[in-house]
Amino acid sequence: MTTNTLVAKIWSFCDTLRDDGLGYGDYLEQLTYLLFLKMADENKTQYNLPEGFDWKSLKGKEKGDLSEQYKDILKKLAESGGMLNKIFEGAQNKIHDSAKLKKLINLIGEENWTNKDVDIKGEIYESLLQKNAENSGAGQYFTPRAVIKAMVNCIQPQVGETIADPSCGTGGFFLGALEYLHGKKLSDKAKETIRVDTFHGWEIEKSTARLCLMNLFLHGVGDLIKTPEIDVTDSLRVIPENKVKIVLANPPFGKSSSDIPSNDEKHNNKEGYIYRPDFWITTSNKQLAFLQHIITLLDENGRAAVVLPDNVLFEGGAGETIRKRLLDELNLHTILRLPTGIFYAQGVKANVLFFEKTEGKDQHKTNEVWYYDYRTNIRHTPKKNPLRYEHLEDFVKCYHADNQDLRKETFNEKENPEGRWRKFTYDNLISRDKTNLDITWLKDENLIDLENLPEPDTLIDEIIENIQSSLESFKTIRDSLN
Repeated sequence: MTTNTLVAKIWSFCDTLRDDGLGYGDYLEQLTYLLFLKMADENKTQYNLPEGFDWKSLKGKEKGDLSEQYKDILKKLAESGGMLNKIFEGAQNKIHDSAKLKKLINLIGEENWTNKDVDIKGEIYESLLQKNAENSGAGQYFTPRAVIKAMVNCIQPQVGETIADPSCGTGGFFLGALEYLHGKKLSDKAKETIRVDTFHGWEIEKSTARLCLMNLFLHGVGDLIKTPEIDVTDSLRVIPENKVKIVLANPPFGKSSSDIPSNDEKHNNKEGYIYRPDFWITTSNKQLAFLQHIITLLDENGRAAVVLPDNVLFEGGAGETIRKRLLDELNLHTILRLPTGIFYAQGVKANVLFFEKTEGKDQHKTNEVWYYDYRTNIRHTPKKNPLRYEHLEDFVKCYHADNQDLRKETFNEKENPEGRWRKFTYDNLISRDKTNLDITWLKDENLIDLENLPEPDTLIDEIIENIQSSLESFKTIRDSLN
């Protein structure tokens, strides 16, 4: 059975369970538990579960006793310590109809999961996570895999480097880094380092953190004793003690946090504030707060690739202060302008910022910022024309991860005015009003070619996206004023 067929088969059963009030996220969580039990049964030497609280005991139950047995298994595993505790802590049976639970168990039981290679299992699980993003409204935070792959291929993580994500969700960036590392020839020691000492994430939602752990587990990270560090907390509340070499992240978009991160000492222990003396400036803008937090996470010579909305590039006040200090105190060397229509939530306009901490006492660490505009005159939709990695391959080639000194502009005002790869010097940028980094130079074909307008539905979609994007920007400004 192909991966797509298997995903469709398992996911279609969700519609049956929705009649019982089970949402997409709940269904995915129950799949997480059952997949774990099935895989442990297939490889008992690696996963030694308590006797009588395993897949065999679940599979052997009749419909009438099944729901209670499943509930007892979840409770027992939550009390077993190690990764079992992390995955099953607080787990509940939300499929109360034993007949439907039995049918789902039979669906999962038809496949031998550990006989498939790890990538196939991971692909199946990732497909289910993507289905959840498409259907649950969480798609705004689900970073397209093509974007993750491009970011990772530019950052080029190495064995032994710690990789962090302060808003890790279900672990998409970790899996992208894992795929890159597994593409190399690795010693057993290197594999062990990747498996237990590489990844550190923070996730505010406990159920999402659980999915992240299982996602990593399905890709061979961690075991029943040693687990990757996935902390269930708001990472903005955590002043980092141990710095990391790499940050890959897509912080949550949307309105400001209920508590405002502040570097003002008078806000220490004051209700409504998170005291962050390591921040540059107080801000209620969640994206600007996360950007500052990511900077504090980085070790010397650490590097980051972060997805951020357009307002981070142009917003005044705290935004202007942060952009100036980012240019002065770090090397912000690259900005990738992402196209609209790649997130499942409409109206999201985002960029990837690439920067690094560098040593030295230069007056400013950024000398020039290279822009790649993959937005102007580009149109993608999640279903009809999804973004694929090959769409970003030219950017990765221009990025020159191995030697950035070899970069060459494709833009030339006379010879190639449509070139998407262009650099701007520090002096160019710092002289712009409010140090506005929201820059484009390409002509929008839709605005000038009136005889060849796009199809009406495309125009309508673009209008909706622009209106929604503007509304989000106004909400952010309103929250900042409040």
